[in-house]
Amino acid sequence: MAADEARAVTPSGRRGRVTITDIARRAGVSVPTVSRVVNGRSDVSPGTRARVEELLRRHGYRKRATAPGRRADLIDLVFNDLDGPWAVEIIRGVEEVAHAAGVGTVVSAVRGRSGDARQWMRNLRARASDGVVLVTSALDPVLHQELRILGVPLVVVDPAGSPAPDVPAVGAANRSGALAATEHLLALGHRRIGLIAGPPRLLCSRDSRDGYRAALEGAGIAVDESLIVPGDFRHESGFAACEALLGLPEPPTAVFAAGDQMALGAVEALRRHGLRVPQDLSVVGFDDLPEVRWSAPPLTTVRRPLADMGRAAARTVLRRTRDERPDPPRVELGTDLILRSSTAPPPVPR
Repeated sequence: MAADEARAVTPSGRRGRVTITDIARRAGVSVPTVSRVVNGRSDVSPGTRARVEELLRRHGYRKRATAPGRRADLIDLVFNDLDGPWAVEIIRGVEEVAHAAGVGTVVSAVRGRSGDARQWMRNLRARASDGVVLVTSALDPVLHQELRILGVPLVVVDPAGSPAPDVPAVGAANRSGALAATEHLLALGHRRIGLIAGPPRLLCSRDSRDGYRAALEGAGIAVDESLIVPGDFRHESGFAACEALLGLPEPPTAVFAAGDQMALGAVEALRRHGLRVPQDLSVVGFDDLPEVRWSAPPLTTVRRPLADMGRAAARTVLRRTRDERPDPPRVELGTDLILRSSTAPPPVPR
């Protein structure tokens, strides 16, 4: 197949061959103009680009950078953002599996903006990626349909919501991890336990909140909504959430943060208030990032197998690129409570 041709699924469902020349004729533009759109060049007017992209989508055009019958040996790893060390752990897992299979990895961040997502799709179409691993994001339905038309398999890690039935998902047992963390604090004698929650749009955040609630209800303790403060998994949000909890008429004696970075932000807020961890207030995190074992004090946390999640997602997408046996619709890896030095019984009232 020539470089400017692709196998496509036409709207009628038949297999056919569409070329850049076909697209140019239907769009009423020159072949070089279509080529610039396919290759993600910026020197095309917005109206022309939109018209050409619509035709490319409709006819399932996919640029082929490889010879007939061969794969590109590339998978795309796409994050909503790359601001946290948790992303490095997932990248490490994906890269390990991809490298062993002789496959390259292209890492991108779309930051939740539709323009970024569409630019990523243009780039993916140009390089003829074999598969996509999408992390903690919700894929725009139009872009998802494009991947289907192009025949590019998709796997989602920690989906923002419930993915389509035909899309495998890899996650962790966030609910049971949060349940274990909260039960640990209850066993130490804490009764007012603050929760620094993740963004509610994310399935992992909702699962963690459910586990926290289940532990309290199982101990016969009513959930106090004032003790639940939202965060965004960054240090700053953990700091701000802890400040809000300390400002309550009756502050908590322990805090469970749904992410290690938020837990470290909470520890810093406590330090600035002259409070000691765990003597004055206990803190539990979630993720077990490498940095928390070196914090002061070392952080009790729930180990979420981030690198293993990346490995599982990479293995799944590679199997799908090779049309091997189907995977279960959702893989959920276990979590473990890691006890360190940031938790203790609540202080005795004076």
